[in-house]
Amino acid sequence: MHEFPIWKVGGLNIDLSTFLAITVTFIIVFVLARLSVRNLSVDNPSKMQNFMEWVIEFVHNLVASTMPLKMAKSFISLGITLIMFIFVANLLGLPFGIVTEHEHDLSLFGYPIEGHHLAWWKSPTADLSVTAALAVIVIVLVHYLGLTRNTKHYLKHYFEPFWFFFPLNIIKELSKPLTLALRLFANIFAGEVLIATILMAGIWGTPLLLAWQGFSIFVGAIQAFLFTVLTMVYISQATVHEEHH
Repeated sequence: MHEFPIWKVGGLNIDLSTFLAITVTFIIVFVLARLSVRNLSVDNPSKMQNFMEWVIEFVHNLVASTMPLKMAKSFISLGITLIMFIFVANLLGLPFGIVTEHEHDLSLFGYPIEGHHLAWWKSPTADLSVTAALAVIVIVLVHYLGLTRNTKHYLKHYFEPFWFFFPLNIIKELSKPLTLALRLFANIFAGEVLIATILMAGIWGTPLLLAWQGFSIFVGAIQAFLFTVLTMVYISQATVHEEHH
């Protein structure tokens, strides 16, 4: 059974496979963004420029579908960042796995790494701590925008339609980061578990593995889309007055 390398630094237990995958995801997204804006041209745009223009248009339409157009422009950059980062992160675990065996525990900078049959590679979003962190960041941003841009209406919605609905509205708000994190994590983690199971069948599982990896690309895209669109819906609910609907 594979174990993920846990680097024990002080009181922290750092999953090195997750840390490595997050770093690679950041690099891939950053390089894609830089390549798409290099040598911009109106008359002869590059393929990367056309790709990024398509992403921007897609995200713009997505955001505009959840809030008034004049507000949507403020959140396009956030939408692009979320959908690209999550989509790349969802797919990282598909191409290959890196597994090593060690008779003795390893160490890094003098701190021990637990495990002997170590799996060094997985999708970052197959780790609940990553999806939970993304969800918490989004929800904190939602509440901040609600309190600063729409204070009166934002606070009022906790007591609607009647004041005694306040506990239920609190539960509803607490459930948002939970569902955001668990939906993304469960779908990606389940896919990687299934891939690991198929690999146990050896060469006989190759056709099923190829088919599932193709389907996993679709699942990864859908989950990135859902996370992004729900983020925009939550922002809209917190910042847009009812009169604007």
